[in-house]
Amino acid sequence: MDFNSNQPVPFDSEKTEKIAEHYQQIIQLLGEDANREGLLKTPERVSKAMQFLMQGYDQNPEDIIRSAMFTEDYRQMVIVKDIDFYSMCEHHMLPFFGKAHIAYIPNKKITGLSKIARIVEVYARRMQVQERMTTQIKECIQKTLNPMGVIVVIEAQHLCMQMRGVQKQHSITTTSDFTGVFEQAKTREEFLNLINRK
Repeated sequence: MDFNSNQPVPFDSEKTEKIAEHYQQIIQLLGEDANREGLLKTPERVSKAMQFLMQGYDQNPEDIIRSAMFTEDYRQMVIVKDIDFYSMCEHHMLPFFGKAHIAYIPNKKITGLSKIARIVEVYARRMQVQERMTTQIKECIQKTLNPMGVIVVIEAQHLCMQMRGVQKQHSITTTSDFTGVFEQAKTREEFLNLINRK
């Protein structure tokens, strides 16, 4: 199931109906009238929204990178920064969102730049924690391209902290993970300087 094209979304009707039944029960358990006019179609809409938000389970990020791999004798840093993403916290099923910054230093193989953004999307469109998502992106690029090193930095706001719990509206969570040459402080510093440059 790939929702990234401009084609009509191919929702599975049986799955949509089953998920909608559960949301109808949830609406009733929360004290609302699920048969009220404004809520009649809500279970189906939420079912389709959740399928859209969880489409990453049906996609293989390694295949995405392999679909556009090229041999190139380039040994300098490749950076794709400010990749917007939206994900769902697996603890409260509330959104977290922000930007991912990714760099790798090729070892004879490069991939299309859009593929880097696509793998962020695949991992974000699952029930997630930011820490795991950071490592998954790093490991996918390292395994598929076998570069000299990879670094991933993610900055995000979590609605589970802003709407409930401590309710700290302006907090930002930053996670990072890296391999290879990025284990050297000088290389990491170069990357951080480049992504912070406006």
